[in-house]
This record gives sequence, C-alpha cells and structure tokens, in this order.
Amino acid sequence: MTAALPETAWMPRDAARSAESQVREWLAARTGIAATELPLQRDTQDRPRLGGALDGHDISWSHSGDGLLLAFGTGVTLGVDMEWPHGKRKVAEIARRYFTPDEQAWLAVQSDAAARDHAFHRLWCAKEAVLKAHGHGLSFGLDRLQFAEIDGALRLDHADHALGEAASWRLHEWSPAPGYLAALAWRPR
Repeated sequence: MTAALPETAWMPRDAARSAESQVREWLAARTGIAATELPLQRDTQDRPRLGGALDGHDISWSHSGDGLLLAFGTGVTLGVDMEWPHGKRKVAEIARRYFTPDEQAWLAVQSDAAARDHAFHRLWCAKEAVLKAHGHGLSFGLDRLQFAEIDGALRLDHADHALGEAASWRLHEWSPAPGYLAALAWRPR
C-alpha cells in the first residue's frame, strides 16, 4: 500500500522574516490553530516536530532563492527540499565528495553539462528530503543513501539501516515554481 502524497505549498519567501514564522502562519491558516499556539517545536537534532492537537502530523520546509516550500502530512514522516539551481555550484566536485560511485557514474553519462547539472540537483533534493525526514539532515552523510533513476523517476535504491528499508520511502519530484526543483520524501509512520 502506498501512502498518499502529503500536501505541499510554495510561496514567495519574505526575506525580512524567518522561514519558520511564515510556516507558522501557513500552518495556522491550514489548521485553525493560532500561530502563537501551534505545537511546533524542535527536537535535539533541530528537526521541526508537531505535537498536541497535531500529534500524528508532520511538517517540513525548505527555502532557496526567493521561494519557500512547505510539506504537511498525516500518519507519515516527511521531508522536503527545494533548490534554485543557479550554476554557481561545482557539481562534479561535490558529487565526487558526497555521492556514491553509482550516482557519480549516472551523472557522468548525462548528455551535457546542463543535463548533469539538472541531474545533480535532482539527486541533491532527493537525498536532502530523505535526510530531513530522518531528522539528522546532511550531517548523517549523503553517501549513506543511494538513488537510481528508474523509468525517469528517482527511487531510493539503497539506504543505511538507520534510515529503514529503502522500499518504504516514497519520493515525489517536481518543479514547484519556474526555475526550481523539489523533492518530497515520506514513509508511513
């Protein structure tokens, strides 16, 4: 059984305010709980957690460029990442350092530099989404999970045992706004 796709929302990021304050406003409108009363806290790894009346729900967000992306779901553990690829990253160098040999090989067979850059950002978003859901973020290690492209979609092919069974994770990739790439990872609780 596949868990339903959690809810997502993209909005322009107000750089004068914290992303969390914008998330609280969105979540307040979504749940009817005042932003100041939301049971949104951070755990010891700084991962956002919902409790109280929202126990059983999960939330994640990401910001890049001028955008803010939120994900909200019930009965799932989720993470979301969004990137605004702007060509300033040394993708080959980063991939050699942080991606698995199979992922590096997949990047190497892309048709040109633009395709490699796009594929790199897809992998980055997918990995970061899973690691945000896991709760340890990038410090866990990008090389401790491996994605493979199957029929045009990325799938978690292998994961460190701390992440659970690779097959239990779902991934949704999309462009939430022009010029942005995003990935939402989730698994049933």
